[in-house]
Amino acid sequence: MLIFVSIDNAVLICYNYTVNTVSLSRSDRDAWRIDVYSKVYVEITNVCNMSCSFCHGHSRETRRMSADEFSRVLDALEGQTKFIYYHLMGEPLTHPRLPDFVRLASDRGFKSIITTNGTLLARRGRELIDAGVHKVSISLHSFEDGDDASFERYMSEVSDFADEASRAGVIVVLRLWNRGFDGGRNDKTWELLRSRFDGEWAENTRGIRIRDKLHLEWGDRFEWPDMSADDQGSEVFCYGLRDHFGILCDGSVVPCCMDSDGVITLGNVFDQPLSEILDSPRARAMVDGFEHREASEELCRRCGYARRFI
Repeated sequence: MLIFVSIDNAVLICYNYTVNTVSLSRSDRDAWRIDVYSKVYVEITNVCNMSCSFCHGHSRETRRMSADEFSRVLDALEGQTKFIYYHLMGEPLTHPRLPDFVRLASDRGFKSIITTNGTLLARRGRELIDAGVHKVSISLHSFEDGDDASFERYMSEVSDFADEASRAGVIVVLRLWNRGFDGGRNDKTWELLRSRFDGEWAENTRGIRIRDKLHLEWGDRFEWPDMSADDQGSEVFCYGLRDHFGILCDGSVVPCCMDSDGVITLGNVFDQPLSEILDSPRARAMVDGFEHREASEELCRRCGYARRFI
């Protein structure tokens, strides 16, 4: 009996219950129809309705991806991944075609994961559920600086969506990625959620499983990479271009979800084949560098997040 099991960039080949590990190149994985990346970040808009203290922001021209462009992105991602994360810069719920994009992705065999500040869920959340969204991550720390009345209204609306969506089978993750910067508001958030949701409230390494399909996740605030930031040295590690990459709303391909201004633009998916972009000398140099915990790009030397994995 011969069985193939994909694990990251390798395959376990099981024959007569003997297990061997064989490393694969990207072309090998393409030939065996194995998805190359666990996820791809697709920025359908860089327009946001908030200006959060933790967000780096960007200096690019504001833009929304058209339906035709999104379809072309899906064409390019065939065989590359099954999971599309609507996330880099911008608030995806500001895009009027978001439900259509989710449906189109689903029809093509992709699962859609939305990252949102949550402020538009009261108005558009039902559209996401009906469109078949797979997962919604809500950044509750978006309101760490808001007034109390607005915060409580926001939490009520987010909780309403989380309840409805999780009961409909959508995975909902409530994020508090702001430890040490919440000014005590996380305690209030905890109280509101505990009063709203019954469940097991079981702790795990990333947070709490409130109940089936509903989770609370916490983490530390991190420093975004910026060319004006201090050079922190060349010793870094990153999963960019190995586990994931990103596509900005103008089609620019970037190595990760942290390159908010497209400083490391490897090519444009609207102008050239994705395989050519990801196999370019610049992309290969980045992957080889990360394998040896060495930054080949100046921006990576200024990324606080990448230093978490050293």
